Amino acid sequence: MSIDVLWISIGMVLLIVGIVGCVLPVIPGQILSWGSLLMLQLTSPPHFTAKFIVVWALITAAVTLLDYYVPVWGTKKLGGSKNGIWGATFGLVIGIFFFPPLGLIIGPFVGAFVGELTAGKDTHTAFKSGLGSFVGFVAGTMMKLAISFVMGYYFIVNAFNL
Repeated sequence: MSIDVLWISIGMVLLIVGIVGCVLPVIPGQILSWGSLLMLQLTSPPHFTAKFIVVWALITAAVTLLDYYVPVWGTKKLGGSKNGIWGATFGLVIGIFFFPPLGLIIGPFVGAFVGELTAGKDTHTAFKSGLGSFVGFVAGTMMKLAISFVMGYYFIVNAFNL
C-alpha cells in the first residue's frame, strides 16, 4: 500500500465525516471537508495549486464565521433576545440527542421560543424569534453543505482522475 493510498483514504474519511458534520453542530464539517483537500494535496504529485488550497481555506473560514453569525442575525432580525439565542442553542443540542433527526430542525425553533417566553416575551414575539433561529440555522447548514459538496467534488474528481 503506497502512502498516496493512505492520504486518499484519510481524505475520504474526512470528507464523509465533514459532510455529516455540516448537519451536526458538534462536528466542524466544512473544516474537515477542507482537510480532505489537504490530504489529497499530500499525494504525489500534488493535485491542486497552493492558491486553490488557500482560496478554499478562506472560503471555509468565511462560512465558519457566517455559520455562527447567521442564526443570531435571524433571531435578532425577527425580534429575538439573548434568551432566544441561548434557547435555540440548547434546543439544538437536546433535539440532536433525544429526537434525531427531526430534533435537529425542530430543536432550535422550540428552544428559541421557550427562551423568549422565559424572558417575558409574548407568544407572537417568541414565535417570530423561533422562526428566525430556525431560518438562520437552515441557512447556515445549507452554506456548509454547499461548500462541502463542492470540495467533495474536487476531491473525488482529482483523487480518482475522473
